[in-house]
Amino acid sequence: MSNEAVSLHNPDYPVPEELRHNIAITTLDRIYNWSRARSVWPMLFGLACCAIEMIATAAARYDPARFGMEVMRPSPRQADLMIIAGTVTKKMVPQIVRLYNQMSEPRYVIAMGACASGGGPFKEGYSVVDGIDKFIPVDVYIPGCPPTPQALLQGFITLHEKIEGQSITTVPWYRKGEGEAIPVPVLGPDLIDPRQTALIRNVASQPPDTSDAAQEPATD
Repeated sequence: MSNEAVSLHNPDYPVPEELRHNIAITTLDRIYNWSRARSVWPMLFGLACCAIEMIATAAARYDPARFGMEVMRPSPRQADLMIIAGTVTKKMVPQIVRLYNQMSEPRYVIAMGACASGGGPFKEGYSVVDGIDKFIPVDVYIPGCPPTPQALLQGFITLHEKIEGQSITTVPWYRKGEGEAIPVPVLGPDLIDPRQTALIRNVASQPPDTSDAAQEPATD
């Protein structure tokens, strides 16, 4: 019997050795998450140089089919995983959030590389955001600039471990009520989060500080 099949057995209910090839006593969470973790379909979505490494990972040399993740879907409605592979510009953030909202639950996000995780070498640029996690939830961060295909495979394994640790009794997509979509940021002079509209209006409506202390130049 394979190691994966053996891992499904519940140690609290031992099965005789002669029956282990035919019977497995396990829990619903374990068998459900085991099958779900090995059928994650990434979305065919790349932003910059990290996408080249993602493409290399999908080739025969690294064979992501071993993890059940070789089916990259061009539609977000058929994908379970969004890999943010590359530099995230402010112009691209609204499109990323819109695609994320179109993915059905359960859905996961991998921030691949330094740019997607924290801005990378372009963090101080006026057009780059310092981390996609400020707009959508991220499940796994992969360091590197760019990460190697082996690092991305390790990210897949880490995501599998997270999925296998979830329970259908606590995951948000099985709770009552409809899930709320993430508001798509508005691209103007800068990115504006619609959830902060009231705060922005409140600050903008306040009169400027014309006191002498505010106008005095700073001194050492």
